[in-house]
Amino acid sequence: MRNRTGNGGCPGGSPYAVRALAVLGLLLLALNAPPLHAYYVQYKEQYFRLFHLHYIQYPDDTMENIYWLEKALKADFANPLYALALIEDEVQWEKYRYLFMMHVNLKLIEQYLYLGNKWNKRNAYFYNAPWKEQNLESLETAETCFKTALYYWKDAREWAEKSFDRRFRFINLQKVQFWEDEAGRIGDGSLDYEGIINRELKLLAEVRKRFQAMDENTY
Repeated sequence: MRNRTGNGGCPGGSPYAVRALAVLGLLLLALNAPPLHAYYVQYKEQYFRLFHLHYIQYPDDTMENIYWLEKALKADFANPLYALALIEDEVQWEKYRYLFMMHVNLKLIEQYLYLGNKWNKRNAYFYNAPWKEQNLESLETAETCFKTALYYWKDAREWAEKSFDRRFRFINLQKVQFWEDEAGRIGDGSLDYEGIINRELKLLAEVRKRFQAMDENTY
């Protein structure tokens, strides 16, 4: 007699059982798979490769990037053989190190500006009065991010200036041409994060004053 389930009495024929068997099969494959070896991160270049841009820059994504970039600043350089540019002599190696440090500091500035803008307020509308304190706290967080970015600008500029030494005048590290361009823009003033950040801080201070002036009669 044919089973009422219409599958010849095989319990494995139900959709849920099939899924369960498929999951079990994947688990067995995973258990029998060879162990994966962890990627040991030790050098600046390795940490820098972990930095990446996200399609939507959520605060957690930005803080993750800041973490990797900070680690890159503190770590040792890899052997020149594993540098991000072709290094053929000691002078190229020296310039590479200066440009690398400059670039990482610039990336930290970008990330702190991204983070600060998540909390920054461009205006203090009267209908925001009920959330005055929350908005003031948000502005304080944004201000901290902007001031931190300003700190990294000082370092970025100093590393760029080191790369301007006359010994490097005819050295062009082509694989990191973008870094060379950044240093050139810092040198001619077309890249000036100090001006950008100070404008942000000035606007933030003005918005803060408007929030601080709000009282129970504002809304």
